[in-house]
Amino acid sequence: MSQVPENGVAVFIIKENKILLGRRRSLAIAAHTYCLPGGHLEFGESFEECAAREVKEETGLDIKNIEFLTATNNLLSDSVHLVIIYMRAHLLDPDQTPQNVEPDKCEGWDWYDLNDLPEPTFEPLRAMLQGGFNPFPTVS
Repeated sequence: MSQVPENGVAVFIIKENKILLGRRRSLAIAAHTYCLPGGHLEFGESFEECAAREVKEETGLDIKNIEFLTATNNLLSDSVHLVIIYMRAHLLDPDQTPQNVEPDKCEGWDWYDLNDLPEPTFEPLRAMLQGGFNPFPTVS
């Protein structure tokens, strides 16, 4: 049987000048690292639908203005090939507070400044941000 890449959607939820990150528990790919909310794209699902579903399932938050930002192609090991679709969204209600809906998968959620990310940050995300990627909307 041939190996195939795994596809995932990760969501930059923007609140003021911060992004939401959670520290994953012992999941195989991102164990004990800080990650954006997100997960596997289901068959027939749009990127936007996946983003809204995964954010709701993991944090209890409702989001709006969901938009595609970029995608990365990550060969993490001889057996892990991960394609990550990065989306951006804002809170539907700015007063919402993230909940740890899946405590078996995540230690909790908090807001972080891009210039002061917690460690260890999930390697593909850290590399992309250190390379100068900016998830915040630009003002024209």
